[in-house]
Amino acid sequence: MLSTPTFGVLRVIFTVFLILGGLMILFLMYYKSSPSPKCHPPPTQQPNKPIVLLWFWPENKHFDFGDCKKLLNIDSCHLTDDRSLYSKAQAVLIFHGAIEDDLSNLPTSPRPGFQRWIWFNMDSPTHTRKIPGIQGLFNLTLSYRKDADVHVRWRLTVKKRTDEHFVLPKKERLLCWIVGNSDPQKGSGRRYSYYRQLVKHIKVDVFSRSSARFFKYEDYFLTISSCKFYLSFENSIHKDYITEKLNGPLAVGTVPIVLGPPRHNYEDFVPGDSFIHVNDFLDAQTLAKFLLRLDKDNETYIRYFDWRKNYSARRHLTGEKHVFTHAVCQACAHVGSNKEYRVVPNVYKWFFG
Repeated sequence: MLSTPTFGVLRVIFTVFLILGGLMILFLMYYKSSPSPKCHPPPTQQPNKPIVLLWFWPENKHFDFGDCKKLLNIDSCHLTDDRSLYSKAQAVLIFHGAIEDDLSNLPTSPRPGFQRWIWFNMDSPTHTRKIPGIQGLFNLTLSYRKDADVHVRWRLTVKKRTDEHFVLPKKERLLCWIVGNSDPQKGSGRRYSYYRQLVKHIKVDVFSRSSARFFKYEDYFLTISSCKFYLSFENSIHKDYITEKLNGPLAVGTVPIVLGPPRHNYEDFVPGDSFIHVNDFLDAQTLAKFLLRLDKDNETYIRYFDWRKNYSARRHLTGEKHVFTHAVCQACAHVGSNKEYRVVPNVYKWFFG
């Protein structure tokens, strides 16, 4: 039989073990229930998908790379802006407007033999600066030009069904224009000069983000669709330089009045009866008189939408961050489906002619 002192010692030891055991159980319960530490491993290339490295964000306009699949159903490459993947990238997309004059911000590591550099420029020759030393650096071209390797344009699509009835949107205005300059009267260039002549003979509802007639990007298509005619005036005139200014009104049921390359160039991309070209008229006053007559002749006006029996136009992406999304995603689509290697001997000779 244990003595009283011995029994007391054992009771103390037993109590200590109980406490330690309880603490151990509580620790294990907390460890298992607590969230695992977050780690963000660098993106890895998906199987069978080439890496396309975006070397510069064009004009610092960032978008989610997942938008290529989400918005455009393009998922044929692994897009990244992680420069540590340079040596593994099958293509490097280089935005012309971001290149320094001394080329100091271009890749300096040796170019892998399998890698292609893509010259990325959506501006016209008028607004493209020449940077000495880059003429022979590129393998592919990405441009609005029809003969570019990656041709970026919002195209009409052929309808599978031709019995769909087109409903003309409600028209509240006759002629509209969305401009960057809040005062077109102070603008320069041919489009502003033509506008100043036109407005003498017909009312033009002008909208901009900095004027009293403010519009938000989400209202872009709603604004255009409310007009019978829209001034699709390009900021310079060059072969194939036909931007989303044409696509917007076509997509929402408005007749574009175009000022840009010759009519036959427009007809390379859209039906000739889907738009009105300023070159078809002697001057702005003659065009104004024609539009005013069309305003009262609905039967003739509606014929400008006959093309919709066979084609449809998709609304392009709007908003600041999506200005270059379509172009970048098209580069992804091209690299994912074209494996041939080529070289552009002189990108300036091709572009400036």
